[in-house]
Amino acid sequence: MDIDFKPTTPASRLEVAPMMAWTTPHQRYFMRQLTKHALLYTEMVTSSALIHGPRSRLLALNPIEHPVALQLGGSDPAALADCARWAEDAGFDEININIGCPSERVQHNAFGACLMAEPDTVAACVETMKACVDVPVTVKTRIGIDNRDDDAFLHGFTDAIQSAGADRIIIHARKAWLSGLSPKENREKPPLDYSKVRRLAARFPALPVNLNGGLNDLDRAEAESWELHGAMLGRAAYHTPFMMADVDRRFFNAPNPVPDRASVATAMREYAAWHCRIGGALGDVTRHMLGLYHGCPGGRHWRRILSEGAQAQNGDAGVIDRALDAVEPLALANSA
Repeated sequence: MDIDFKPTTPASRLEVAPMMAWTTPHQRYFMRQLTKHALLYTEMVTSSALIHGPRSRLLALNPIEHPVALQLGGSDPAALADCARWAEDAGFDEININIGCPSERVQHNAFGACLMAEPDTVAACVETMKACVDVPVTVKTRIGIDNRDDDAFLHGFTDAIQSAGADRIIIHARKAWLSGLSPKENREKPPLDYSKVRRLAARFPALPVNLNGGLNDLDRAEAESWELHGAMLGRAAYHTPFMMADVDRRFFNAPNPVPDRASVATAMREYAAWHCRIGGALGDVTRHMLGLYHGCPGGRHWRRILSEGAQAQNGDAGVIDRALDAVEPLALANSA
């Protein structure tokens, strides 16, 4: 498809978090219909997957996705350096290392949140990656792990990665329990502590610090991150995506016209048709669009028609038109 979008900076003022099975290339294309400036992320890709797996597919990048960061999982500096170099060559604007995921599978492979206990290892990874790429290398982490969650622990970890050359740290303002809680529970049960992130930013004024966790709308993202470099939205941006239509104006002072839902859906219909023509499944695209009419009259019809159309044996992109025909009259009547 013909793309003429040019990336702009500083994209990290507002970011959309990496989320496994969610932040796919199709979701990122959808996000770009809503915001041209926010930094988007891939799903986490492990270093072993890039080294031994389908590298060209894992690093495939549509130019419209810029600015976009690749998130890596791993703990071997040399392997991560190779992956960072491949990612830069593929066109990614930033490389991020995951030091926040607490899942048992990730721990078994010696990366994610458990690496907060090994700041020297993380520093070696950052330093080695920085030595071989020109794009920013950043770290996404937590405020602590298990009972190691005081300021001294977090500041010691941060000092190590800043000394290694990290360009930014993104902090989910909850600690992670490495056992006893599921990944979902680790996103919800440990209490948020934004003040700890602000104290960290004050302690390390030369290191950009972004806040993640519990930011459910743009008002809260803006209010809670005003003393910081920026904010990272997660599931809120996914489930209620139309909030992103106001990001460029509010966070980047950009004159972009705010898109309406119908124009976004029409652009995605063209993209879905292209994806189906090259052999892809309609649901690969439409599952990311289910929340477009969240909170609007007819929102349930929208979700039902898209879901049923994606499940049909020969589902085609025309289902988006049918969903629009069902929901737009209701939305227009409500706004009259």
